[in-house]
Amino acid sequence: MSDLNQRLEAAPVVPLIDESDANRAVATAKALGEGGLGVIEVVLRSEGALEGMKAIIELGGDLVVGAGTVLTLGQAKEVHQAGAQFIVCPGLVDEIAEYCLAEGIPFFPGTMTAGEVQRAYALGLREVKFFPASLAGGVPMLKAFGSVFREMRFMPTGGVSPGNLGEFLALPHVLACGGSWLTPKDAIEAGDYAAVTQLAREAVAIARTARG
Repeated sequence: MSDLNQRLEAAPVVPLIDESDANRAVATAKALGEGGLGVIEVVLRSEGALEGMKAIIELGGDLVVGAGTVLTLGQAKEVHQAGAQFIVCPGLVDEIAEYCLAEGIPFFPGTMTAGEVQRAYALGLREVKFFPASLAGGVPMLKAFGSVFREMRFMPTGGVSPGNLGEFLALPHVLACGGSWLTPKDAIEAGDYAAVTQLAREAVAIARTARG
C-alpha cells in the first residue's frame, strides 16, 4: 500500500484548497492538519494557486499535497515538477493518465459513467475520482459501480457534505471523499482558521464512525 493510501485509510477525507493567496493557502493547510487531515488537494483555479501549493509543500512535515483541477498534460508535468504528490483531474484524459502511470504519480481522473470507469480500468488505473458525485448519482450509482468494477476504488467529490459523508465512506470501494466544505471562503478571508480546524475534526469523527 502506498504512503498516500495509508494516510487515506487513517483519515479518508481530502479537503480542497482554492486560494490565490499563498499565505492564506499555507494557513489553511496548517489548520486542516491540526484538525487531523493531512492529505490536501490544492485546486488550480486561480493564478496564484500553484505558488500556494509550492508554499504548502515547503512546510514539510506530515502533509501530503496534491494538485487538483489539472486540465492538460503540460499542467500535469508542471505540478509534478513543483512537488505535487498526487494529481486530480475533473475528467479522464488518456495522455495525462499515461504520463502519471509512467512516472508513478498517484492519479485520480474524474469519472461519472460506466464507460469512463471502464476506460480508466483499461488504461491501468484502479483508483478514480467520482465527479460530480451528487449529480452523477451519488451513493446508489457508486453501489452499482462497485458491483461491476470490483477492483476499482473511488473518491467521490462534488456535493459531499457532513450530511452524506458517512454514507459515502461506508461503501467498501470508496477510498476517500473530497470536499470544499472544509475550507469555507468566508472563514478563511476573515482569518478564522479555528473554524477550518473544527470542520476538519468533525469530518475525521464522521469518518471514524463510518469506517468503524
